[in-house]
Amino acid sequence: MIPGNPDVGHTVAFYLIFLSFLPVNLATSNSRQGSQKQNTEEVFYDSQLDLREIVFVIQSQSNSYHVRQAERRREDLLQQTQSLTQEWFLGKPLHDEESTIIHHYAFAENPSIFKYPDFSAAWALSFPLVDRLANKVKDDPLKSDFTIDLKHEVALYIWENGQGPRLTGVPELCTESEASQAAQHCATTLSNLSPLCGDPVKKEEIFVAVKTCKKFHNERVPVVKKTWERDASLLEYYSDHADPTIPTIDLGVPNTERGHCGKTFAIMKRYVSEAVPKTSWLLVVDDDTLISLPRLQMLLSCYDPSEPVCLGERYGYGLGQGGYSYITGGGGMVFSRTAVMKLLASGCKCYSDDAPDDMVLGMCFNALGLPVTHSPLFHQARPEDYSREFLNHQVPISFHKHWNIDPIAVFNRWLKDGLTSEIPQKFMKSTKEEL
Repeated sequence: MIPGNPDVGHTVAFYLIFLSFLPVNLATSNSRQGSQKQNTEEVFYDSQLDLREIVFVIQSQSNSYHVRQAERRREDLLQQTQSLTQEWFLGKPLHDEESTIIHHYAFAENPSIFKYPDFSAAWALSFPLVDRLANKVKDDPLKSDFTIDLKHEVALYIWENGQGPRLTGVPELCTESEASQAAQHCATTLSNLSPLCGDPVKKEEIFVAVKTCKKFHNERVPVVKKTWERDASLLEYYSDHADPTIPTIDLGVPNTERGHCGKTFAIMKRYVSEAVPKTSWLLVVDDDTLISLPRLQMLLSCYDPSEPVCLGERYGYGLGQGGYSYITGGGGMVFSRTAVMKLLASGCKCYSDDAPDDMVLGMCFNALGLPVTHSPLFHQARPEDYSREFLNHQVPISFHKHWNIDPIAVFNRWLKDGLTSEIPQKFMKSTKEEL
């Protein structure tokens, strides 16, 4: 039904509806109640025909009551045909609680004023809007070099500095569990199945590499040791200084203030050498990354380590001009052994030690024709940098940065599952499937 007059009329509008790769369920019942009611009579519009090719005949009688009813039908149909030229952008609205770096500090004075869609709930564009955007993209591609949060950037592009439509919230587009009482009027829901695709990957099959440097040995490394280190079977700290009390390993690469490409490539070479035990997976994290290894073990059960897998939170660089995707380092970068072997065998390398390691790796994988795989459960920023509604239907795997937060408290709230390193049964039964 076209938004506007839900009580009278027939549906003749069509929308392009986007379903995310998450397990969204569509309710098909035409008897549901909510903000949009349906009449028992329906007029079906063949999308292959133009409305000018269709004659609507309203049957009536020569009685004043029926004449009024027929005129109402006529006016309603005419109103709907006019609405077909309107541009609609529909979805479940999210908003920022505070300005955030992942949205380039947009609307810093009042970040909650701008709404963007939760892709998990599906979103929709009317065809007039699709047509205009298709032409706009040809002449006016996305200006930003970096693609960080597509749902926010899409909403900004459509809004066009106030010239285009804002997101219209649709309450039937939901992220409730399909078994929830609150979902009875929802057109979309999320599955509450676990992301397990078999037995969780054994922790002995994950080699963890933590990047650090001397100046953070007493500040960040203790946080790792007090939170998630206990869940690792094989873990090494790599620094510019060998400290036996931690212990850290000096790979011979000097510390750099910006990127850490030299250090990351040295880690990969060590990973495939006889210096460390042979494992199926390599996890590379920063010393200020907070991560749940038991949840990662569950997620990795869905991926085949014999394939070249590069997994984490995917960003993009220059995608509108033939650029590439990459896994952003702060949220954690996961590589299958096969991916590391192919990368090193290709001869791809850093153009300098302080080049951004995650972006160089993205360029290398792109040149090799190997995909990078996105999971929304990895996070490059802090929980405060994401919409509360967005995090409410997640069981996150990682967050990044200690800035202006208590990192141990953040870990205990968002990532800690229990007092032991065993994977909790509650998540095996109820974790939302957000691969």
